[in-house]
Amino acid sequence: MKNEKLYRVVIDGILEQIAAGRYVVGDKLPTERMVAESFSVARTTVREAMVALEMLGIIDMRRGSGVYVVGLPDENTSTADLDIGAFELIEARRIVEGEIAALAARYVTDAQLARLEALVADMEHPDVQKAEAADRAFHIVVAEASGNGALRAASEYLWDMRERAPLAQTILHRARGPGYDARIKEHIDIVAALRTGDPVRSRAAMRTHLDRVINHLLVITESDEIEAVLNRTKANRGRLTIGD
Repeated sequence: MKNEKLYRVVIDGILEQIAAGRYVVGDKLPTERMVAESFSVARTTVREAMVALEMLGIIDMRRGSGVYVVGLPDENTSTADLDIGAFELIEARRIVEGEIAALAARYVTDAQLARLEALVADMEHPDVQKAEAADRAFHIVVAEASGNGALRAASEYLWDMRERAPLAQTILHRARGPGYDARIKEHIDIVAALRTGDPVRSRAAMRTHLDRVINHLLVITESDEIEAVLNRTKANRGRLTIGD
């Protein structure tokens, strides 16, 4: 698979199978588990690929029934515009921000802890944009507390990426659904861990939070939930293409 994105490997493989006539419009694709085993990838990678294919009108995910081919790729198909997926983005954040939290535990100030507590309260704002801004600010303050400018820049870059990558944006903007309120308690736990000055506990608190985000994304990308996401992306189907 060289350095190619794993979810694109799955997309390309499925598209090749469709182009070869192995699957035609109306056919049901193998189960998620079978696809994962076939390409030797994780469940999250397969889900990322299926969401991308559905965004592009190639497949339809039907809860309780399966995944069906509903469209065919053409010579203009390319995955370049999809860029980074939500699952790989959160996995990257889990690694980077986990270590940031561990370092921040050693240097966080009382003023920064107070700021973090205020931002947790702001996350409960009924205005989604304000709540999301508070969430982002929380994680940037944790990065600032690490005292490492490079890590702060890395954290900001990962947060900026969610707004620049259509595939990640599509799923993450849907994430404020049932179960997402768990983020409040998780952020409170992160602050509590940082307050102890314990790097191990702080790293674990951050990773627990981001593990839960990954699990939540898996839930909201089940076929009966994805319809609302797709309604917002239909207008973009004409400009999204598949391949580099």
